[in-house]
Amino acid sequence: MIIDKLFESVKNKGHVCLGLDTDISYIPEKFYNKYESITDAIFEFNKKIIDETLDVAACFKVQIAYYEAYGLKGLEAYKKTLDYLRNEKAIIVADIKRGDIAKTAEMYAKAHFEGDFESDFVTLNPYMGFDTIEPYLPYIKEKEKGAFILVRTSNPGSKHIQYLETGNERVYDVVGNKINEIGKQYLGGHGYSSIGSVIGGTTAFEGQEIRNKLDSTFFLIPGYGAQGGTAKEVAEYLKKGNGAIVNSSRGILQAYKKDENGENNFQKSARKAAVQMRDDILSAIGD
Repeated sequence: MIIDKLFESVKNKGHVCLGLDTDISYIPEKFYNKYESITDAIFEFNKKIIDETLDVAACFKVQIAYYEAYGLKGLEAYKKTLDYLRNEKAIIVADIKRGDIAKTAEMYAKAHFEGDFESDFVTLNPYMGFDTIEPYLPYIKEKEKGAFILVRTSNPGSKHIQYLETGNERVYDVVGNKINEIGKQYLGGHGYSSIGSVIGGTTAFEGQEIRNKLDSTFFLIPGYGAQGGTAKEVAEYLKKGNGAIVNSSRGILQAYKKDENGENNFQKSARKAAVQMRDDILSAIGD
């Protein structure tokens, strides 16, 4: 199952989920100007980042909005990036955050689990109801695909809904428990489900409690680095050093801006940042 491959990737490479959320402003101007098309500039930038980090990133998360923003040329760069990752046998998380139902959701599932935009995992938003997840389940069961469902996110506005009390639980507890329950039907050999959860890592609030409740749920943890999340907070959500990937996008893609002469070797700066992140998390686990 795909979740077993991800578990093994974390075991062998560490917890880094490298976010290829590539805005043109992140690309060094000298490098960008070498190319005549947006497609080539974005893809070649991504390619250099990928080549330098394949051995230290457990997976790569590609946020589709950054590509949609540039129209067809951007989506061509998105496809080329996915194709390249697949050729390199990297695990791909398509960050699409879809949250619709019925036939529309079926089409989203087809779009991102087949064809030009095929990925290994997608991110989904369940806050319209759990029927938003159903159209993806045949792919998870039969096609070795997976999903990360939004449960508790790292943005300040998450408290407007996710933290509301409902009986003795918060809304995010209700959602997380339901995802954990659904996921029991799709367990891999390491005890985790191919249906995972997005759990924001900007606070360690109830970290161990959430980990214990969602015992078979693999986590995608955003918020590390640029959003203020720390390795110590991340470690609270792990189980025996595994059970989660931790995303960093801007902190790695723009690491060159902190290095002297970094624009001429941005991929090396990205690698250094990814290695530091990996080691930071591994050190926190060992504390």
